[in-house]
Amino acid sequence: MLNARTFRNLRILILLLILLAVALNSWLSRIRTTDWQETLWVLVYPLNGDGRADTQAYIDSLSGDAFDGIERFFTREAGRYGVASVDPVFVQLAPQVFASPPKLPQNPSLFDNVRWSLSMRWWAWRNDSWQGPAADIRIFMRYYSPQNREPLAHSLGLQKGLIGLVNAFADERNQGQNNVVAAHELLHTLGASDKYDLNSGLPLWPDGFAEPDQVPRYPQRLAEIMGGRVPISDGRALIPPSLDAVVVGTGTALEINWPVPDGLAVTADR
Repeated sequence: MLNARTFRNLRILILLLILLAVALNSWLSRIRTTDWQETLWVLVYPLNGDGRADTQAYIDSLSGDAFDGIERFFTREAGRYGVASVDPVFVQLAPQVFASPPKLPQNPSLFDNVRWSLSMRWWAWRNDSWQGPAADIRIFMRYYSPQNREPLAHSLGLQKGLIGLVNAFADERNQGQNNVVAAHELLHTLGASDKYDLNSGLPLWPDGFAEPDQVPRYPQRLAEIMGGRVPISDGRALIPPSLDAVVVGTGTALEINWPVPDGLAVTADR
């Protein structure tokens, strides 16, 4: 029979082995999803965030082509960087999820963030009813009625677990902007970092600007995807209407392992 000390050491060993397996799996996922040798399979799971009938009606009307803009965006931008994959991402609509994801605490500590991340990954695994091929990345789109007057909570993307949680408006007129947010969080799962000021929401120069070398600097024509907005003046930036007005900047490209040719610039025919 094991004594207390041996049993404790065995528990610690098992825990360390589990942590090692998780770390190894995360590392392998990171390598696999950013080598761009194969198309990344992205599943979008809708959720009804407010329980309203009009929100549910919008979810019921969704089809896979609602997210075609995300595929076109990645194909176009990958082509600018010379990425060999013909189709960098393939986006598929998955069944609706009816359970609510875990809530991130207000002003979370480092421990809160770690605990929420683990809870979110467990929740995603338990509520994944997709019957097809396993996804590389899962995006949970939590929809709210456009009648909602409250600002939407911040969307999130987890590199560990390859999961995005996107808060979006349940209105066809907002689909373009919803796709911008979804693409932003998708890139977070691939290792891209935010390139805007967390307090003001304004894009940071130079990496958060689509055309950082433009003279004069303002107004910009386009948004950098991780900058999130189109800088109009020193203190003003606009949310882009769709991914047609968004590019992947060189800083973001380097983070997701896209080659950056010398002198790469945004083409003038946009």
